[in-house]
Amino acid sequence: METKTYGTLIEAPELAQHLDDPNLVIVDCRWDIARPEWGDAAYAESHIPGAVFASMDRDLADPVGPETGRHPLPNVRRFAETLGKWGIDAHTQVVAYDQNTAAAASRLWWLLRWLGHSAVAVLNGGFAAWQSASLPVSTLKALREPRVFAARVRPELLVSAVDVEAISDAGSQGRDSAELVVDARAADRFAGRNETIDPVAGHIPGARNHPFARNLDASGKFRAAAELRQLWQETLNAGQRPARPDAVVSMCGSGVTACHNLLALELAGLNGARLYAGSWSEWIKDPARAVEKGT
Repeated sequence: METKTYGTLIEAPELAQHLDDPNLVIVDCRWDIARPEWGDAAYAESHIPGAVFASMDRDLADPVGPETGRHPLPNVRRFAETLGKWGIDAHTQVVAYDQNTAAAASRLWWLLRWLGHSAVAVLNGGFAAWQSASLPVSTLKALREPRVFAARVRPELLVSAVDVEAISDAGSQGRDSAELVVDARAADRFAGRNETIDPVAGHIPGARNHPFARNLDASGKFRAAAELRQLWQETLNAGQRPARPDAVVSMCGSGVTACHNLLALELAGLNGARLYAGSWSEWIKDPARAVEKGT
């Protein structure tokens, strides 16, 4: 992979051509919120040759705290050490994959970019696409030569709950706000119906809904860039005041599928959006924060 850097997506046949590249690290991010141990079991059963496994709860998030969401961002020093143990340094091309939706893989994609590593891509269609192409699999646990990962944190990619409160309050008081909160959860959860994960249903007042599943086609792959751009322009222009892409604050239930929307925006050429990592599960920890229901 010396001649090309992958920064958004890579297709399964193209990845298969580079499995022997010493500067390539493939990370299996398979995860199921309802079955926390499923990813470990799926990796043990079969994975892309050479891939290391990343646990959402152990590696891609810190433990839940009294004021945090369900998947707090990992501690920078600890996560940098983990990346180094996986064989990742400044010269490494990283490819993340999950089963098919890219929801968990996008989390690792964003985390690496947050820490200043741009050579990271998501396998389009995930492990399902790899299997559909009849590409080789392995049951062997990958052992990588450790490297030193030097984190270069990019704080400009994040917003805090305080920032989001200011955005929401401005809208509630009829004041203009350049920022727009976009929620990646399914439409029913956004509306406050069928909430089976968090103890409070609804959404942040003033937020718009763009379910991350809208970014995908029927096969679980990302839609073409032009189609993504059209769909996102509909979301950005849905209110009384159109929003710029760099004014978007992406959120979801816990800061995971919000990264999927950030990747989709990047693919669409709509750059500059930021992440509210705590998302809904952090927002509702403070009962003083406003909650809205309905579409």
